[in-house]
Amino acid sequence: MCQHQPACPHADSPDREAARLVAHHPEQGWSLLCNGVLLFEDTGELLPDGQIIAPHRPLTAARVITAA
Repeated sequence: MCQHQPACPHADSPDREAARLVAHHPEQGWSLLCNGVLLFEDTGELLPDGQIIAPHRPLTAARVITAA
């Protein structure tokens, strides 16, 4: 699917979010990557095969607790 050189990561790769944007619709909360992944504003994903990846927001500084 990707015509870039070097090619973007495949949709089943762990780094699939590094693919280039094909369409970006922030007003609707989604972006389409060149590997066919729909990336949602809440960090959820829909892969080309229909698999759903649940949102995976990173922990913010407010939630991080360090041991004393």
